[in-house]
Amino acid sequence: MSIHGFKSHPYIPNSVVEVQQEMLKEIGLNNLEELHAEVPEEIKLKENMNLPKPIKSEYALKRHVEGLLKKNKTCNEYLNFLGAGCWQHYVPAVCDEINSRGEFLTAYGGEPYNDFGRFQALFEYQSLVAELVDMDVVNVPTMDGAQAAATAIRMAGRITGRDEVLVPKAMDEEKFLIIKNYCQPDLTLIKVDYDQGTGQLDLDDLKKKISEKTAAVFFENPSFLGFIEEHGQEISDIAHHVGALSIVGVDPSSLGVLTPPSRYGADIVSGDLQPLGMHMNYGGGQSGFMATRDEEKFVMEFPSRLFGLAPTSVEGEYGFGDVAYDRTSFGHHRHKGKEYVGTQTALWGITAGVYLATMGPQGMFELGQTIMQKCQYVINKLNGIEGVKGSLFNGVNFKEFVVNFDGTNKTVKEINRMLREKNIFGGKDLTKDFPELGESALYCVTEVHMKEDMDRLVRAIEECIKA
Repeated sequence: MSIHGFKSHPYIPNSVVEVQQEMLKEIGLNNLEELHAEVPEEIKLKENMNLPKPIKSEYALKRHVEGLLKKNKTCNEYLNFLGAGCWQHYVPAVCDEINSRGEFLTAYGGEPYNDFGRFQALFEYQSLVAELVDMDVVNVPTMDGAQAAATAIRMAGRITGRDEVLVPKAMDEEKFLIIKNYCQPDLTLIKVDYDQGTGQLDLDDLKKKISEKTAAVFFENPSFLGFIEEHGQEISDIAHHVGALSIVGVDPSSLGVLTPPSRYGADIVSGDLQPLGMHMNYGGGQSGFMATRDEEKFVMEFPSRLFGLAPTSVEGEYGFGDVAYDRTSFGHHRHKGKEYVGTQTALWGITAGVYLATMGPQGMFELGQTIMQKCQYVINKLNGIEGVKGSLFNGVNFKEFVVNFDGTNKTVKEINRMLREKNIFGGKDLTKDFPELGESALYCVTEVHMKEDMDRLVRAIEECIKA
């Protein structure tokens, strides 16, 4: 179509006046504003938005964006001890090499007609994670660990037909809000208190709040605050006693050294995949998983895709295909799907599979052992600073630990500001979400931290306190 020298593209919304008028006439309107007649006048913008002038060339735009990005300080430039849901781990080069290959990068969310080993790669990922968590069935990944936890909780609600879920008070508030947003109004979340000395889930409070209405008890191990939950079997037993399910959120990087949740009663395991070969990204690079036993009541409640071995048209030959495809939202009965699931994060699933295949059982053991040793080293060093508690809770920590500064006459905010001046990112400030912990911050140590890095942090904190 060409009107007065203007060409309208068939796949781009048209702004040619004559085309607009023709469209409006067809639907019985006089102008574009009538499309929004139901929007109240008091909330309509009456003036132009305060936007900068458009940048007309691609080169100039690139220069402009690069200039903005340079204002950021990354973890390559600063020493980083932040975790709290996105952790700085070493990413083997092979992970980036494989996930950037065209047959995976552009086809991870497609169908068999554009499949070049993707189904097998995802089957291998599922098998490797299943071995790591000691479960039978693992899904194609969700968007992140918070969604995986929320989805696991919704699965429990459907399986049990109940509408209450108990969750730990000592969990990430942002994660709690994501789960709440995803599950309500169908499910009510009830927080269970924790022991102020150890951080462990308060079993007496759990017993008071659990009932015949409880669909599941969800807890994390390691916890958000870094300590290892020591009463996993007791928590699962309490849940099972009333017919509820036990759901455990895990950090997969810990499972080379920690007992998998299936060994202490977990019915569903969920967690973040980001520690398994994924770089930290602002707003991306996240992925989550769920895992269960190979039982129909669990398998049929997975909303996301599952890949398994399937017979082909040639007798004796097998391939890789969807398991119970119709239960998904993109199956043949979309309106009956358990939950809506889009393209998910299958590319990151392939990446996690590459990471686990590269590391192997011995590599995962060495990873977990190294993290625990370095974590304990920093805690002991910080305990040597007057007024500082290197770990607020009594017990064993994995990767993260709560550092308390109540005895220093300094706030976490002040200390973090001074640390940034020394090119160090300090721990996550917990004073807003956990006011009962006083001036405390959540610090993170992984395999990427060398001894000189940890010693530098300890010296810097000591200098900040004396300043």
